[in-house]
Amino acid sequence: MPTTVVKQNMLKKFTQNIMSWHLTNNKRIMPWKGEKDPYKIWLSEVILQQTRVEQGLEYYNNFVSRFPTIEKLALAKDDEVFKLWEGLGYYSRCRNLLFTARDIFTNYGGKFPNCYEEIVKLKGIGPYTASAISSFAYGLPHAVVDGNVYRVLSRYFGETIAIDSTQGKKVFNELAHKALYKKNSALYNQAIMDFGATVCKPQIAECSSCVLKCDCIAFNEGLVNKLPVKEKKLQKSRRWFYYFVFLVDNNVFVSKRTGKDIWHGLYEFYLYEDDKSIRWNDAALNKFLKEQLDLQGFSIKLISKKFTQQLTHQSLEGQFSVVEFEKIPAALHQFTKLPSTQLQSLPFPRFINMFLEEADFINRNEAAAIKL
Repeated sequence: MPTTVVKQNMLKKFTQNIMSWHLTNNKRIMPWKGEKDPYKIWLSEVILQQTRVEQGLEYYNNFVSRFPTIEKLALAKDDEVFKLWEGLGYYSRCRNLLFTARDIFTNYGGKFPNCYEEIVKLKGIGPYTASAISSFAYGLPHAVVDGNVYRVLSRYFGETIAIDSTQGKKVFNELAHKALYKKNSALYNQAIMDFGATVCKPQIAECSSCVLKCDCIAFNEGLVNKLPVKEKKLQKSRRWFYYFVFLVDNNVFVSKRTGKDIWHGLYEFYLYEDDKSIRWNDAALNKFLKEQLDLQGFSIKLISKKFTQQLTHQSLEGQFSVVEFEKIPAALHQFTKLPSTQLQSLPFPRFINMFLEEADFINRNEAAAIKL
């Protein structure tokens, strides 16, 4: 269908059927549905931007339990918040969450702004999240446009313009606003998002039971698996991380990641990053530690198996080597020393936690031998 014309009667029927489905058939239950607290709506949206509902639910409940208000979050220590976020990834969103909570606490008297124009100015809150907060918390007539909404609108109206193009975003935002039931925007937005998540799914859409199928252009023209259209292909890079777990008297040495890279604000062990895969053995590791780091008087306790993690834009691969010293080497004086039993108090990226869980650093007794 041309991007410029959508018949009014088609829009009206679409909105009516979506609302009817929501009121009679929508069985999707989530703790934040019907929520009016803008803080909790914001929190749920930020968490769900990078994870499935099943996983995000636990994080949401933990955050609400630990930080029930913006004030509690704003006054929390960074490490405490990052620890609770641990495993979700996209740690820049956690930093933005903290920044904005403190901004609202300091500059808005701890109260969330109540209009779209002010909400969208907040750091880390884009048009989608601002629309969700405006609609769900304040009943304002703003259409929420997420991946589910793009998919439903594209298929029903047969819209073939790429959803990730500048023009495509404009077209779909206009279409979403035209279809919006302005008398109850919160109910409508929840309906179309849930419909996309449970019926008009990315793969194996449930077209046979779909209340929209009679008028759905994609269904009637065999385009369901071709819509929506994306023009950009994700370019992924490969990185090789080699971590060294240095031990002295059962103490471990860690540092906090800084700079503009993944895992900013999280902790890690001594890292050597290479642009290629390395086959480590005792001889190669001995040579590296002596020649590259000028380390002496150590014993190699373990060279781990390889670990991998797939991020959105990056593929990570690497290993961990556990090396024990009798005294603290000069190369580690800038690192933080702490008992290995206290590692659970710090936020680590999932890549490191995979190793910690397998090596049993967290649960072992402080005076016990390393269980590897």
